[in-house]
Amino acid sequence: MTFGLKGYQGSSLITLIIFLLSGVTAIFLDSFWILLVPFGWLLLPLIFQYTIVKTEHFFWLLLICLPLSTEMPITQTLGIDFPDEIWMVLLTGLGIIKIIHEPKWLPEHLLKDPLFFLLLIALGWIAITCFYATEPLLALKYLLAKIWYVFPFVILPQVLLYSRNRIGNMAICILVPMLFVVIQTLVRHSFYGFSFVGAQKVLFPFFRNHVNYSAMLVALLPAAWCIWKLTPTENAQRKWVFVCLLLALIALVFAYSRGAWLALLLGMVSVWIIRKKRMGVFIIAATTAILLSLSWLVADKNFMRFAPDHDHTIFHTDFGEHMKATVAFKDVSTAERFYRWVAGARMLAEKPMTGFGPNSFYLHYRPYTVNSFETWVSDNPEHSTVHNYFLLIALEQGIVGLILFCLLFFGMLLRLQKMYHHFQSRFYQMISLTTAVTLVIIGTINSMSDMIETDKIGSLFWLCLGMVILLEKKLQDEKLLLT
Repeated sequence: MTFGLKGYQGSSLITLIIFLLSGVTAIFLDSFWILLVPFGWLLLPLIFQYTIVKTEHFFWLLLICLPLSTEMPITQTLGIDFPDEIWMVLLTGLGIIKIIHEPKWLPEHLLKDPLFFLLLIALGWIAITCFYATEPLLALKYLLAKIWYVFPFVILPQVLLYSRNRIGNMAICILVPMLFVVIQTLVRHSFYGFSFVGAQKVLFPFFRNHVNYSAMLVALLPAAWCIWKLTPTENAQRKWVFVCLLLALIALVFAYSRGAWLALLLGMVSVWIIRKKRMGVFIIAATTAILLSLSWLVADKNFMRFAPDHDHTIFHTDFGEHMKATVAFKDVSTAERFYRWVAGARMLAEKPMTGFGPNSFYLHYRPYTVNSFETWVSDNPEHSTVHNYFLLIALEQGIVGLILFCLLFFGMLLRLQKMYHHFQSRFYQMISLTTAVTLVIIGTINSMSDMIETDKIGSLFWLCLGMVILLEKKLQDEKLLLT
């Protein structure tokens, strides 16, 4: 009791001194704001309690904000995703303080996981490429962004998602806000008669365009399907989950995104692939087909056969005509992809080992373009990149960076397939399958875009990695219980 009293008296004395010093300083400098310092000191224990001790509140808030965040430009070359990226930075900073304050807080299984070790190697390689980068400051920003994506979505789930209920809550925290976005988008779109052109006008402020919107929507469909499958048939809520799932599918149709439709199709096929244990064969076959196609395109400059007609690449306002133009390679978005892919391949050929450095494509791709592939939208006002994430990794981080990313991506898929067949728990079987299907969908989308660098798809991708590591721990726990 005496010790507590002395501590209380000491704390009161410090507080009194701070009040007096703040008052004197405020009068001397004629600054009213200095008087707020003592109140900050009084609030410090409360701030510590709700940040360092109860960090998880920010984690759930981050998940809720993911579908609702918006892009906020700061300068012409710098922007932030508000508010989710702020929560990522805050969680990363608080997490680092937490580890310093309590080192055992970091789960032991995380440090022993091969995929996490591979991730650390990949981050180390990114750091190395920063030294060779043509834009060092942008490369450093890229590395920092990777860290504040990895910490909340890969590391924190190992600590916070320790039960089935918490895993379910994670899905609900993302899906419910996304459902709100879907409903308000459909309502607004109805005033445009659900037209193809109207789809571009109803997504602000949550999404930049219909491609980003449809990408997140299709990537979250497996989670909604999983909830429906795991909800008992006698549960009255199951029909409402089905209604929401059907609504999301309708929204995906009216998003008019060919890439998202293809991703959904391949995601459905991947369910069969995983259940038949064919993921390894699928990866080998897909990789072989890509390498053979690239070899043929490079040989004798066969890629020149796909050069578009500058004056006949058209953006159609009618979706039927849009699809016909796509098949004929006369759609402007398809033609523009070829324009940037050729530039990206030529950049990779010049710097195959370390690449040009992260965040460098837009500022340096112009001299590597081929005029024959130029279209009337090649001025690129959106500052978008190469529209193929695998190629983007290669040209910015070199072949080593591409290999590390592919090992991480394919390793996640193969481990999820293995866990799906080894889990005795139906719940964790379904979570493994759902995570794998989500990864296939994200991989498909990023073969035609580069959205892992965006807050919406990037967050889901790194969350999938966090789930893979978490599920591995759950499988080990299950085996211990059965032995």
